[in-house]
Amino acid sequence: MHAAANDLGMDQADFRRVNLVKDDQFPYRTAFGFLTDSGQYGKCLDIALDAIGYSTFKEEQEEARKRGKLLGIGISTMTEPLGAGNSREYDIIGIKMFDSAELRVHMTGKAILRTGAKTQGQGHETTWAQIVAHELGIPAEDIVVEEGDTDTAPFGMGTYASRSTPVAGAAVAMVSRKIRAKARKIAAHLLEVSEEDIEWELGRFYVRGNHDRGVTIQDCALAAYSNVPDGLEPGLENNAYYDPPNLTWPFAAYVCKVEVDPQTGVWDVLKFVAVDDCGVRINPMIVEGQIMGGLTEAYAMASMQYITFDEEGNCIGSNFMDYLLPTAWETPGFELHEVVTPCPHHPIGAKGIGECATVGGPAAFVNAVMNAIEHTGVRNVDMPLMPNRVYEAIQTGLDISGAPPVKGD
Repeated sequence: MHAAANDLGMDQADFRRVNLVKDDQFPYRTAFGFLTDSGQYGKCLDIALDAIGYSTFKEEQEEARKRGKLLGIGISTMTEPLGAGNSREYDIIGIKMFDSAELRVHMTGKAILRTGAKTQGQGHETTWAQIVAHELGIPAEDIVVEEGDTDTAPFGMGTYASRSTPVAGAAVAMVSRKIRAKARKIAAHLLEVSEEDIEWELGRFYVRGNHDRGVTIQDCALAAYSNVPDGLEPGLENNAYYDPPNLTWPFAAYVCKVEVDPQTGVWDVLKFVAVDDCGVRINPMIVEGQIMGGLTEAYAMASMQYITFDEEGNCIGSNFMDYLLPTAWETPGFELHEVVTPCPHHPIGAKGIGECATVGGPAAFVNAVMNAIEHTGVRNVDMPLMPNRVYEAIQTGLDISGAPPVKGD
């Protein structure tokens, strides 16, 4: 995108904007046949450009050159299909890719939730409990989330490709709604009215027209084991399988501003702005942690990480002495913004977030460095953009391709 804009003589932001799907075009069928669900792509880009100060950047860039420094700005926009996937189109060796959840509410009003997903540090225990709390009004601290126990876990296709919330999280919402539907029948029995006369507010059923006359979800849980109406099976537990009708499509705009020292090739990130639209955010802190972690790895990929082989075929980068991990010392700060466009086919409107920053982030860093040195005639430096490679490109005016060379004895 960066090189194409330059070849056409177009402004980097304008080139991206004319290629974005417009709000009123959703759902939008891509050239590859995918159906993107919803989005406000232009809004995300505009927020990012305003936050980075794009309108005044040219003046900043010229002023920096007078001081012997090279400023660059890089733009990256991304979307990707998450939440694989609906059983009509996706499977793994014939096994369909839906997920399930089991929820049991004890007579005490406390609950245990089991899913077929498995947390890898994304905070499922927090997020799943919040979904149940949102659907039933049971306090999150009263919900035990159990994952990864092969003796008890229900069916699921695992945690990868940012599919946890789009698929397993949806199953959690759906099983919670099944529980609420049964609890409504019990509430009607306890209140001695027809089920049609029962209204719901978070954590409580009440009689239409008489708000003060009601019972809590905890009251219904106790009654499920002690006072159920005739013809209704005791207990308050259920399971749900969620087969997504479509993939989910988050979107992000990332803009990076860097300063390159032409004498050394060292480049520093002056500012990085991330605007993510991952639909409804269940726990904003967890979402921001996912974005910051992804951007940290994006910076690492762009600046320091690679795997190659020496002349004898030994892998260079097979351990964390050679394959560098970014620390707080190297990692820049990130300014995060959000746009919320709910997914129209997901039970709670969520789209997923885990991979977004690692997909779109590297290009923003690389494009920023390329913008800073493009006056030398350089069009591309392959990742990682280590200082010696950037310096060589500046000095020669030539593109740098391939993995960094490994010098022998």
